[in-house]
Amino acid sequence: MNRFDYIRPASAAEAAAAAAQPGSAFLAGGTNLLDLMKAGAARPQRLVDITRLPGLDRIEVLADGSVRIGALVRNADLAHDARIQRDFPAVAEALLSGASPQLRNAATVGGNLLQRTRCAYFYDPASACNRREAGAGCDARGGENRLHAVLGWSDSCIATHASDFCVPLVALGAVVEVEGPDGAREIAVEDLHRLPGATPQRETELKPGELITAVRLQAEAAAVAGNARYLKVRERTSYAFGVVSAAVGLELEGGVIRKARIALGGVAAKPWRAATAEAALEGASADTEAFARAADLALADARPSGENAFKIELARRTLVRALRLALAGTPPVMPALPGSAFAPTLGANHAV
Repeated sequence: MNRFDYIRPASAAEAAAAAAQPGSAFLAGGTNLLDLMKAGAARPQRLVDITRLPGLDRIEVLADGSVRIGALVRNADLAHDARIQRDFPAVAEALLSGASPQLRNAATVGGNLLQRTRCAYFYDPASACNRREAGAGCDARGGENRLHAVLGWSDSCIATHASDFCVPLVALGAVVEVEGPDGAREIAVEDLHRLPGATPQRETELKPGELITAVRLQAEAAAVAGNARYLKVRERTSYAFGVVSAAVGLELEGGVIRKARIALGGVAAKPWRAATAEAALEGASADTEAFARAADLALADARPSGENAFKIELARRTLVRALRLALAGTPPVMPALPGSAFAPTLGANHAV
């Protein structure tokens, strides 16, 4: 690990000013950043500790009914919040599908949003990685790549975004509140992360020094709470990134879909909003045939980036299954992934 300066600002404005200097990184829970620093994959010259900033550790209901989640709220606290479980159950299920209980107790909402899009080659300083060093090349293109991207990838990078939390946020149209040297602004979570193109080292739309202060879930997103699920397929049942995942929500009226919300995870360098699939479902009968057509549309532009053609069919099937589970209704006691708030007993499990 390299030597670095340590700064603890007293306000978000001070934090933004400090982090605007080249070589800076924000420190919150540190569950991703410290791993990368210890491996030599990240070498910041300055850590800006935001853990003591006031007002960023709250979950608030605003006057318009939307829910504002401070960037320093812990993943575990958010997942077990009664309002989140009731109004945005896919968010709770996604959070509890990620990492381990110990990491969820430490990790923060803002840090989860900004965890690095990465693969094994990013972690290995001896490997060529354009995300770690612009212009270095991408060893994943000719290496072990069966779990890499099938949508939105480029020859410069085929890594996938690892967050579970971000997938339902994109499906539900959440926005992030940002403060930086030029003031405050908002960014849709769907637009926060960038596809690699020719500049994979630019991972988000944040400007230097900008700090995520909160995530906001709009009140209208709760309309799908009764028919919402997050489904994650992974190679082991605990502490593993998703091979693919799907967050879905349906607003139903008499067996007809009034509105659909769909996002995929594990398929691209960002959570993937399936807008064409959503549009195809709206006004359609809620049945398996419609779900299959929507899944075909969601993966219409998918192509392998290596030995991962299986992920395309897996993503289709995962999306169809997630839609069928959502159609059945969000159960009061869910046969969920390990640690779910909906599990009937501690450690309850199910096979995907």
